[in-house]
Amino acid sequence: MAMTQTLAQSATPVCWSCGSAHEAHAQLCGSCGKLLPPVDADYFALFGLPRRLTLDVPALEKQFYRLSRRLHPDLYAQASEQERQWSLEKSSLLNDAWRTLRDPIARTEYLLELEGIALEEQSRNATDAARAAGTAKQQIVPPDMLEEVFELNMQLEEARMAAQDDSGDPELVANLHAAEKNYSAQMEALHTQLEQLWSAWDTALTAGDATAQEEAKQSLVALLNRRSYIRNLVRDVRQALDSIAVNRGENADKG
Repeated sequence: MAMTQTLAQSATPVCWSCGSAHEAHAQLCGSCGKLLPPVDADYFALFGLPRRLTLDVPALEKQFYRLSRRLHPDLYAQASEQERQWSLEKSSLLNDAWRTLRDPIARTEYLLELEGIALEEQSRNATDAARAAGTAKQQIVPPDMLEEVFELNMQLEEARMAAQDDSGDPELVANLHAAEKNYSAQMEALHTQLEQLWSAWDTALTAGDATAQEEAKQSLVALLNRRSYIRNLVRDVRQALDSIAVNRGENADKG
């Protein structure tokens, strides 16, 4: 019994300065106010939040500024070297956490990373593999978009040729504008679907429903991959339209 109590006590973090117990992810000692050493905490825990995807961003911003003031390195200019270093580390981590959690897409990608799915790492690995094979990295086209993407790629190739010789077909330009409008609308629709999945994840998290969490997680991965693909299509169409417009402007100036 005594050993059990000792282990329980040793597992409770205490302030290095006054010895008072504190919460695992506390930044300052509640008793003496001393800066506590950094701990291995995720961005949500840093703000004392559960891993939810729907956040009150204005409230998060207020908490960020409150913590920033209390952890700022200028406050520890006369403190020990160790405390100055802790302040620098904590302030840097806090800034990273704020930049990530305030953006809903970055927040979702970060949560998936915590859940073992590093989307950026997957993308980087695919790029490295393609380079090793001497090929360009190719995103997988969503099956339901194969036909329209094939047609769009043909139009983009025509646009590249038109940008070189100023032979831009008005119909081609109109089609590209229509494609831009279409894919921009799809991006908005995907955002609505993402919001629904954020709610599904949060509900499953609150209920402790591991099966529902897994379903929401896999749906988020699929939706983010689709969003990334469509976002690239919007970028490519806009670049093609800009190239045609720039070339026409240059030729008009010459004329």
